[in-house]
Amino acid sequence: MEYINTLIGAAFVALAFNLFLLPNQIASGGVSGISIILANVLGWEPAFVQWAFNIPLFIAGVMLLGGRQYGLKTLVGTAFLPFVVYLTNDLEPWTTDPLLAALFGGIGAGLGLGIVFRGKGSTGGTDLAAQIFNKYTGFSLGTSIAAIDGIIVLAAAAIFDIERGLYALIGLYVTSKTIDLVQVGLGRSKMTLVITSKQEEVREAILNKIDRGMTKLTAYGGYTDQERPILMCVVDQTEFTKLKQVVKTIDPSAFVIVTDASEVLGEGFKRE
Repeated sequence: MEYINTLIGAAFVALAFNLFLLPNQIASGGVSGISIILANVLGWEPAFVQWAFNIPLFIAGVMLLGGRQYGLKTLVGTAFLPFVVYLTNDLEPWTTDPLLAALFGGIGAGLGLGIVFRGKGSTGGTDLAAQIFNKYTGFSLGTSIAAIDGIIVLAAAAIFDIERGLYALIGLYVTSKTIDLVQVGLGRSKMTLVITSKQEEVREAILNKIDRGMTKLTAYGGYTDQERPILMCVVDQTEFTKLKQVVKTIDPSAFVIVTDASEVLGEGFKRE
């Protein structure tokens, strides 16, 4: 299943590339961005450019980063993505509006990469270069990726025009947000911390009226230095209003802290 995810995800990335990014000169980072620049400047076939960069990076990644299973999954994504780019290079672009291309190209690429990452795979490219850079320079992975993609976007702005560079930044941002959405999902839960003098009544109400478990945390008041347990409870968005009403009904002076929980695994929530 992990390899199927890698193949499906790579296909989505390739289609987004040919339908939106390439025809509108949206070079939003990565080896695909390099191939767009070289296709427009030198007329080189993007799929061949991607293979030419990906294969040496893959070999370097396997040698320097190691891991047979990691190498095999990366090889699948690295080889298959340019292959689909080559097969679909005659498709008519779906839009000639660069803003729409940046938005929907970013969504398509992010969707594909998110599927690949869920399969614990990779499409290689500059992500491998960033990992190698991270390992041997000490720079964080995020900084390494941002630096490489930033250079590519600046090159696109210099070669095409400033507007194309700005559109590339939009595409890059949308891609990253879509990857997060695919990996985390649409669901959002709320984590609540309840500090109350009627903690037993609140605990019973949450257990019986909302049917949610909780964790009792040991804490001490900063002013009194006396023990004041905190009830930590995670609920779906649809249950949050009911939780708030229950707590306020029992103890109007209760202190409630609420924060978003982007992903919750376990009983009553998502299982993986």
